[in-house]
Amino acid sequence: MFKSRLNDQRGFTLIEIVIIIVVLGILAAVAIPKYQDITGEAKEAACRASLGALRSGITIYYANAAVTTGSATWPTLTQLETYGVVMAQGIPPNPYQTETNNQDSIVTGVTKGTPVGSRGGWAYDVVTGEVWPNTSTSGVSENNW
Repeated sequence: MFKSRLNDQRGFTLIEIVIIIVVLGILAAVAIPKYQDITGEAKEAACRASLGALRSGITIYYANAAVTTGSATWPTLTQLETYGVVMAQGIPPNPYQTETNNQDSIVTGVTKGTPVGSRGGWAYDVVTGEVWPNTSTSGVSENNW
């Protein structure tokens, strides 16, 4: 007839809660390092995409110059910076640059991996038509982009 009060209690014991917290901690310790480098991978992919667009525009300009004038020439730095001459939508930003630097600027570059000034953006060699990230970010400046 009488119910025992001990049988009516529901909930988790302190030991069960501690075990759940420990399991969640282990899962977090395993998962966080895997997702921590996603930002770096996204920046690298964006940088490679921007470089591809720049190189494509420069190459198309070179090919058009060869067809229309009979002599192939790489665009000058001024032509590359001028909207609509080489790049139809302007120079894409360098994702490795902070917003205080000019992310979409382009400077005359000499040696890959050696940043020119502090403007950021891209470095361009007008003699060879090569373009690369103008950054001192570790791992980016050393890569053969």
